[in-house]
Amino acid sequence: MGTMLQGYRLTEADYRGARLADHPQDLRGNHDLLSLTRPDVVLDCHRAYLDAGSDIIETNTFTATSIAQADYACEPHVYDMNLAAARLARQAADEFTARDPRRPRFAAGSIGPTNRMLSMSPDVNDPGYRVVTFDQVRASYVEQVRGLVDGGVDLLLAETVTDTLTLKACVFAIQEVLAERGVALPVILSVTITDKSGRTLSGQTIDAFWTSVAHARPLAVGVNCSLGAEDMRPYVAQLSALADTYISCYPNAGLPNAFGEYDEAPAVTAGLLREFTESGLVNIVGGCCGTTPEHVRALREAVTSLPPRRVPRSPAAAGNSRYSGLEVLEIRPESNFIMIGERTNVTGSRKFKRLIKSGDYTTALEVAVEQVRGGANVLDVNMDEGMLDS
Repeated sequence: MGTMLQGYRLTEADYRGARLADHPQDLRGNHDLLSLTRPDVVLDCHRAYLDAGSDIIETNTFTATSIAQADYACEPHVYDMNLAAARLARQAADEFTARDPRRPRFAAGSIGPTNRMLSMSPDVNDPGYRVVTFDQVRASYVEQVRGLVDGGVDLLLAETVTDTLTLKACVFAIQEVLAERGVALPVILSVTITDKSGRTLSGQTIDAFWTSVAHARPLAVGVNCSLGAEDMRPYVAQLSALADTYISCYPNAGLPNAFGEYDEAPAVTAGLLREFTESGLVNIVGGCCGTTPEHVRALREAVTSLPPRRVPRSPAAAGNSRYSGLEVLEIRPESNFIMIGERTNVTGSRKFKRLIKSGDYTTALEVAVEQVRGGANVLDVNMDEGMLDS
């Protein structure tokens, strides 16, 4: 969506419209606003991708949370942005479904990672500091998901995940809104790999990511954005072997050039994803940054005759006990003795209790680090119920 919107060369006036004509900040580049101020442009983009062969289109809502929109002072418009965007995607999908009812088209509510992280501090000198709390992130996602659900999306897509803790806040929000609205919608979770280390921005490996979120029982889990399809393959293959659900993959059109533009031709992207499909790695394929309707058209031609991946009945790690940190701790029958550190316990450690009560989380963290250095494989973090928001 963003690639096409940039091609329209819209002006500040397009982003403002009548609704935000007197807004005190510049708004150009805040693409999610266009669902309110230039819905015709957003609808044209949806139709172009559907005409190229897309089965699923995403709403224009990647940054439509109050946390992300704070950069533009647009927090009051967040619900309406999501509602309008969902209705536009719904309209476009329904138009194409009506043309060929045998091939329904679907609208996915796009949920981005926000511009704040819960797992990492923005201050290297204060590792315990966070700009936002878990509850603030959850509340921000609740508002977004309400707009998407009320606007009629078919599924929810939490994508370009850089921080699994932020994603968990998103999953909580989704569950809360679906229960509140009395509806059930499928959810897709899609992570992004930062570089060839194979880790997320917050440092998790791909298998640790899946172990962290498998309990959410998503319709599909996958990888998007990242490195481009060629360098993404080993991580998609790893996820495909582990996950007992569908696998999605929608990479960028290669890596950006020196000008931030994407040069990978549609035939190249399509050829790479065809190989993924032939190898039985994926169920859902598409394109992210730099991909155009021409990429989608080439991709559809490349894979439409191929069978999708079979979901394994017994994934690679079935039967073992798996715990996720930055990496996975997998306990198998032949594993050695597992050391559990129990000093991060308000009942068993007066020092730890005092640190937690006083809000000195940095020093409390040192208690945990000391146990890891002492050989602990797992930390037992134990809080008194009265100290929790329960």
